[in-house]
Parts: sequence; C-alpha cells; structure tokens
Amino acid sequence: MTYMMTGNMNNDLNRFFDDMLCNWGVRNSSYPSVSVYEDSKAFYLEAALPGYTNEDVNISVDKHVLHIASEKMNKKDERKYVIRERNNMKFDRAFSLPEGINEGAIDAEFKNGILMITLPKLPVQQPKKITVKVSA
Repeated sequence: MTYMMTGNMNNDLNRFFDDMLCNWGVRNSSYPSVSVYEDSKAFYLEAALPGYTNEDVNISVDKHVLHIASEKMNKKDERKYVIRERNNMKFDRAFSLPEGINEGAIDAEFKNGILMITLPKLPVQQPKKITVKVSA
C-alpha cells in the first residue's frame, strides 16, 4: 500500500514558515498520523484524529485510491496563544490501494479520536485445474 499527500499551497507555505521560525522542537503536521498493518484477512489503517468526529471526516474510494479528508477549521478565537500545538486543518490523505482489496466491503469506525479503516482482502483464487482428455 502506497500513499500520496495532497494539500493546498497556503497550508504548505504557512507550515514552512512556522517550522522555520518557531517550531519549539515539536513536529508540526497538517496531516493526521497513520499506521497501516495487515493480517491474512485485511489491511487496517488507523489515523489519529483527536478532536474530530465522524461528521468531520470524509472517506472515499475512487479508482483504487482511498481518500481521508476533512475541511474542519478552528473557530475564531480571541485568545493570545503562547504555544498552540492543537489545530484542526483542512487535509486530504490519499492511499493507493493494492490489488486484491474488496473495495465494496471497506468499513470504518471512529472511537476515542482514532479512525480505524478495515480494507478486507479478496479471497485468493486458486488456479483452476483442467483435466485433459486423451483420445484413443
């Protein structure tokens, strides 16, 4: 399974300047962190989305590409922050699905800020054995 990250130019420029000028040694990312693992039945993708709800996140599959996206933005806040590490931003993570995924049976569950997507594998088809008849 491979992945692609897409975003908008303004977020990329803002992240560049934030990282360069004042990152305080903390990783800054506008994309959710993910873990992907597999067993014999499925691939499992876990995305860390604290502060999000299932209404905030859109999951879709198009042309064998899984998209996890959100347009949730922080509400206007009058506070003067000294450090602000918790942000909700627009993002779109895209993962190219491997062959053999049952795209019609993909399932997702949101629990305690973790989005768990199950990508079931199609059963492995065994080669069909053909009996050759011998003419006498």
